[in-house]
Amino acid sequence: MKNQQIHQQELKISELEKIQAEKNVYLEERLQVLQQQNEDLKERIDKNLAVSRQLSEENANLQVHVEKESNEKKRLSRTNEELLWRLQTGELSPRMSPSSSPIHRPISGQGSPARPHSYHQ
Repeated sequence: MKNQQIHQQELKISELEKIQAEKNVYLEERLQVLQQQNEDLKERIDKNLAVSRQLSEENANLQVHVEKESNEKKRLSRTNEELLWRLQTGELSPRMSPSSSPIHRPISGQGSPARPHSYHQ
């Protein structure tokens, strides 16, 4: 009887070892899959960070551009108001040549190629 119990326990141990070995194989395969997914996610994070940095830089550049455009628009609006005031008060003849108009004068000493450099306010 003891031999039969020992034999049954040995069979049970053998079966448990087989089940444990199968679980280990499954867990090792699952570990490899998860490690690969982890690496893929790290690569995606790195790419997203690079894109995020690039977009932040572009955004900053666009904000600077918008600020410059806004300042230029304000300057042109002031110039337009001044010219309208001069026309209304008679300080500026409607037939005055365009090159003598303040519109064609550079701002703060810097002129663009489209504006003559010899005229200053």
